[in-house]
Amino acid sequence: MDATVAVSAVRDVGPRTVALELESPEGFDAEPGQFVKLSTTIDGDGYARFYTLSSPGVDDTFEVTVGVDPEEAGPFSRFLIDLRPGDTLDVSGPFGDSYYEGEPRVVVLAGGPGIGPAVGIAEAAVADGNDAAIVYRTDAVAHRDRLDALRESGASVVVVDEGEEISDAVAAALGDDDGEQVFVYGFAGFVNDATSALDAAGLGPDDAKVENFG
Repeated sequence: MDATVAVSAVRDVGPRTVALELESPEGFDAEPGQFVKLSTTIDGDGYARFYTLSSPGVDDTFEVTVGVDPEEAGPFSRFLIDLRPGDTLDVSGPFGDSYYEGEPRVVVLAGGPGIGPAVGIAEAAVADGNDAAIVYRTDAVAHRDRLDALRESGASVVVVDEGEEISDAVAAALGDDDGEQVFVYGFAGFVNDATSALDAAGLGPDDAKVENFG
């Protein structure tokens, strides 16, 4: 689906991180963990980038989480963080096969911006009465309030400092439920560390749904 959508809200959700709430175009549907392409034209040049949903579902609106380093931000990143309610941009999608499908237990390994889909998937699982665990490696925690709410609901949430090993945290998060599904979201370095941790725990490459942000 291709559509032009309006911004419903922009919220600061952590250091260098904002959540964009966008109005859902008619007929739009997406699952937690899928991603959309956001695009616009700036000074005659077209820009586009993919963002994974951070909302647990889609109703009148949906959410994506945008992390931006002000010192490295390009024109499109600056455009996104400067958006205000009522502004518009183009959206295409949804895309991706690494999404929540009602599994009875989910374990989400998130690096940096991977926290967006992590909280969306975990919230969807908890709302369905299922179990959820998150292992989140970062040097700047985003969506802290949603992580706290997930803990209060009974989900396991472990935050690991950037640069630290995640193998122990991953091993502790994994259960022995036959219906358990592991998800991995993050940039290539984190994905490599996460899949290595899963391998050490006895899980192969086909045992996880993985989205590499590049």
